Formats: sequence, structure tokens, C-alpha cells
Amino acid sequence: MAMKNTPAGTIRYWAAARAAAGTAEEPYAARTLAEALDVARERHTARPEFARVLLRCSFLVDGTPVGTRDHKTIQLAEGGTVEVLPPFAGG
Repeated sequence: MAMKNTPAGTIRYWAAARAAAGTAEEPYAARTLAEALDVARERHTARPEFARVLLRCSFLVDGTPVGTRDHKTIQLAEGGTVEVLPPFAGG
């Protein structure tokens, strides 16, 4: 359950990440990207490929690439969107 003042938004999964999660999107209630991904991993423990796919993914938070920044430092916003992008062929 989300704590008071914890931002809520949407995580969108693409390609192999979508297949591993078994869904195209789901909600988050987390202050940082690291918290949101931890909750997502817990949510999908019955899908072991999910955690492996996340290790290879890149992330956009509200359209901004996360790159190599520490996920604990990436603040999430109310109504925000996290895009989970696995490596794509040729890119």
C-alpha cells in the first residue's frame, strides 16, 4: 500500500520486458526508480525471466533517459511514467 505523499504513476514495458512482465503496463507507488523496480521485481517473482530482463534494460523517466545514473537518485513524480526498454535489434 502506498504511503502518504508517495508518488504514483505508470510503468510501461516494451518488447522483451513486456513479455517477461506478462503485461504492457502497471502502476507504481514509489519515490525513486530503484523503489519502483524493487516493487516490480517482487510483484513478478513467479516470472524469473523478468528480473533477468530488467538487468539489460534502459529506462526513461518522464521522457528523460536515466543512463548510468544510480536508480536511487532518480526521483519519480505523481502521474509520471517509467518506460522500460530492453535492447532492441540494431540499436
